[in-house]
Amino acid sequence: MSSPKKIALEGSHKVAHAGESTAKINKDDTIDVTVRIRRKKPLDARVKSGERITRKNYEKEYGASQKDADKVEAFAQSFHLSTVETDLARRSIIFRGSVANMEAAFGVSLAGANDSEGNKIRVRSGEIFIPATLKGVVEGVFGLDNRPVARPMFKVSQKDGQFVSHAAAPQAFTPDQLAKIYGFPSGVNGKGQTIGIIELGGGYVTKDITAYFKSLGIKAPSVKAVSVDSGKNHPTNANSADGEVMLDIEVAGGVAPGSKIVVYFAPNTDKGFLDAITKAIHDNTNKPSVISISWGGPEVSWTQQSLNNFNEAFKAAAALGVTITIAAGDSGSSDGVTDGKVHVDFPASSPFVLACGGTSLKVNGSNQITSETVWHDSNTSATGGGVSNFFPLPAYQSNAHVPVSLDTKFVGRGVPDVAGDADPNTGYKVRVDGQNFVIGGTSAVAPLMAGLIALVNQQKGTHAGYINPGLYANHAGCRDITSGDNKTTKTNTGYVAGPGWDACTGWGVMSHI
Repeated sequence: MSSPKKIALEGSHKVAHAGESTAKINKDDTIDVTVRIRRKKPLDARVKSGERITRKNYEKEYGASQKDADKVEAFAQSFHLSTVETDLARRSIIFRGSVANMEAAFGVSLAGANDSEGNKIRVRSGEIFIPATLKGVVEGVFGLDNRPVARPMFKVSQKDGQFVSHAAAPQAFTPDQLAKIYGFPSGVNGKGQTIGIIELGGGYVTKDITAYFKSLGIKAPSVKAVSVDSGKNHPTNANSADGEVMLDIEVAGGVAPGSKIVVYFAPNTDKGFLDAITKAIHDNTNKPSVISISWGGPEVSWTQQSLNNFNEAFKAAAALGVTITIAAGDSGSSDGVTDGKVHVDFPASSPFVLACGGTSLKVNGSNQITSETVWHDSNTSATGGGVSNFFPLPAYQSNAHVPVSLDTKFVGRGVPDVAGDADPNTGYKVRVDGQNFVIGGTSAVAPLMAGLIALVNQQKGTHAGYINPGLYANHAGCRDITSGDNKTTKTNTGYVAGPGWDACTGWGVMSHI
């Protein structure tokens, strides 16, 4: 009996690992992969109409079909892969099997390597292959390669190599103080709202959360950890991703302390990141109305299947009325890529998320704003922003005067949409692993905006949801930032702030919707 014909899965091509393979991989090791399958019908018209759908009805109308799931499972079983989980709303099936059987099933060759921190990882290059009979049914396969895909977007304020304490900071803010300075809605605290936070490492210590909010004179919000793909709340020390986790919780909770905060911990892989996002969006237990993400990577570093599948997940959030706030990056117009070109960060470049850029804020003794400009300390410490080279210009940006990409001349999605204080020199007073210091970065702006959305949701008695079309139609709730740039000094390439929307701070600082 001949083997079924296989074809390359569109968008699955992955470049070889930059480092040399250092070890053979044990072919008997057991690994998990997530296979994404198509919707029953397209979602675009629903999102365009603005008509919301419940999570329950979403699965019935726009989830994957059981018939498609059965086809994919039959294929997997023929290669001795077992089904761990099938979720039709998330359009995801998780399979488990040996490395050897995964290689045979998907026509790949996996190798061992070390990541930048010396951890053993699994890598692949080239395409993934699927049976021709599953063309159009399978839209992505994640987890064969488990190299890290994203970095946290936080910057610790330092002087002479030491973390700057609250007392030593020239100017720094607590989240509740910043909410007042920016004029966020008063008389509400986010009660009845759930803020989801995606984390790809690090962890929190409950006693630190309790102590921090006690110092603010605010009742600490409810914080719950959810494990995705065996990811766990794993605090270690203040030099780790704990800084990201605590920043996210303390900023979102400081703005909206009456909300519930659910932190989805997942491995830093394309599979882990995507699974955490779909888990949070379709979470029927916790039901977050807004999700904050402060992790990402240069758009150019992602596979097309990742760009498409993450974007489709965010499209589902739009249909469900869930707002997604995402950090726009901390490395200026280059986004940390050293090829002399401009790059935007993903997933901030998805047209279905609220991309959050950074400013540098100064106030007087009465907490009145004296100046606010584009955050730009150096080539490695500045707000991200620019034009997507993958996602075309969305209709809602058609009148925003988004420039073409400086390198490719592609007419793409402009980033960011809004901005807020991100300069570590005018950053946020936080507590991490028993230490009090100051952190900035666009990482702080994503939970800041998530907290604002929670306040607005409570105030209006409805979920703001996908706010981008409305924001671009009426941006009166934003204060324009017109000074500064995010250019890379060496090449003098990047973007300049000015009146109206710009590729440094979007429409500016949003205080209401």
